[in-house]
Amino acid sequence: MSIDYSKLPERVIDMLDWTWDEFAPFYQELAQRPLTADSLNQWMVDWSAVMDRVDEVFSRLHVAHTVDTTDEDAERAYNDFLEHIVPPARQAAQELKERFLASGLEPENFAAPLRNMKAEAEVFRSENLPLFTDERKLSSEYDKIVGAQTVEWEGRELTIRQLLPMAQDSDRTRREEAWRLSAQRQLADREAINALWRRFMNLRRTLAANAQCGDYRDFCWRQLLRFDYTPADCETFHAAIEQVVVPAASRIYEKRRRQLDLDSLRPWDLAVDPLHREPLRPFADVSELDAKCETIFHRVAPRLGEYFATMRSEGLLDLPNRKGKAPGGYCATFAHTGHPFIFMNAVGIHDDVQTMLHEAGHAFHVFESNHLPLSQQKEGPMEFAEVASMSMELLAGPYLSAEFGGFYDPAEAARARIEHLEKDLLFWPYMAVVDAFQHWVYTHHDAATDAAACDAKWGELWDRFMPGVDYDGFEDVKVTGWHRKLHIHRYPFYYVEYGLAQLGAVLVWRNSLADQENAIAAYRKALSLGGTASLPELFAAAGARFAFDANTLQEAVDLMTGTIEELEQS
Repeated sequence: MSIDYSKLPERVIDMLDWTWDEFAPFYQELAQRPLTADSLNQWMVDWSAVMDRVDEVFSRLHVAHTVDTTDEDAERAYNDFLEHIVPPARQAAQELKERFLASGLEPENFAAPLRNMKAEAEVFRSENLPLFTDERKLSSEYDKIVGAQTVEWEGRELTIRQLLPMAQDSDRTRREEAWRLSAQRQLADREAINALWRRFMNLRRTLAANAQCGDYRDFCWRQLLRFDYTPADCETFHAAIEQVVVPAASRIYEKRRRQLDLDSLRPWDLAVDPLHREPLRPFADVSELDAKCETIFHRVAPRLGEYFATMRSEGLLDLPNRKGKAPGGYCATFAHTGHPFIFMNAVGIHDDVQTMLHEAGHAFHVFESNHLPLSQQKEGPMEFAEVASMSMELLAGPYLSAEFGGFYDPAEAARARIEHLEKDLLFWPYMAVVDAFQHWVYTHHDAATDAAACDAKWGELWDRFMPGVDYDGFEDVKVTGWHRKLHIHRYPFYYVEYGLAQLGAVLVWRNSLADQENAIAAYRKALSLGGTASLPELFAAAGARFAFDANTLQEAVDLMTGTIEELEQS
């Protein structure tokens, strides 16, 4: 069989309706072509050319579905790809992977990807391919349930996300009314999400059993290529957070309670400004969000600003919230094009600015690693991918002021940075709840299939890590918090990455305070390594360290709390 790989369509949009019969010949040719030391490089390049296009077709169909979950044609195309392209493509890729591994050959700069490929080959099971498709479909069902949640507020139909600005209203009665309205609407889907959860759990149990794994946690650890840390390390991290961060978080909550002059802090008191200032309103129109962020990125590093300008000019942003749009935010990679795509749900609050800075960090990772020649070299570990995003939030912080082209006057900019640092501190305990919950869920399958047991466990962990907020009378809202964390449903075990990465990001930011130019250079260098290095090596390249211990965490907390105090005094 002879195929000219240069004749693969250059524009992936021309391949969006391809069937497997059109993809298959490229895999078949690679399976039959001689694989020797002399032919290895071209064989790998051609394999990457096919992989990148398949990946980009998937990404584009996923984007089309999430930007409008009510678009039946987009949903049908996405599901057709999941059902008819993904399983045979994974099977064909597995056969090429096994052939490559059997050859004993190794391309240049391929040690880390080779380790990944060996692990992927070990956990691969053909019988799991249709189950992965089913799992994606269940994820889409979750998106549709959440995406359809709207409320009537002052004569208008609003999404739950669009109601968030009310949480910043200085009128406590209005805040409570909006919070109750959102909570009631979300609880209305309690049984639907519980039923979906049972399907998720049964499916994931089968995935683990098929791969001869003791439980789904063991399966996920292998599937997520977690070579550099263990579940026990996560438990060490949880304990460090309880020891170091929970007291600091409790002090933040107590300070807020005193400033608001309340007997107790309620869940509708967490977003309002405690000094009774008007909410930060960074932009009136979403076009201001991307325009000013581009200016900020130019301030951080001119090359980063150029990357973001490319995204703006090429329509690689979908930012405003609207009915029917999937929840959350993400950065997708168009692997063949070499460009990222940012999806989010902006409603005009400061959190939107932070989300943009975060997702842009992921986007810069895509740009910086795109020079690597092979697909397997470009994809870095998720834990470090989050260092890219969380570092950017901190590195961009000093440029939020309008004097640098940002959103705020100097006092507002300081306030925004204080809020960001406090939220980061408050995030670690929440992350511990989410991660510890999943460790329990997937090592106690029988119990965790019962949603009531999940509620009880979530409530127990919440009380352990999240003291300071009074949920009296709203225990049902508290214990169903796991319903509203999409990672638990869509991306199991993908959450501790944020906590580990945030620690690394604070260390990157610390370096920038002493030497901005060299800190940014190290950050970009680490991003450019893609997946060619281990987690400890990537953290070290960025000027950080990969750690779980209380001492390192204490360093970060001291820097953050000290900076908050300085900003408050200024």
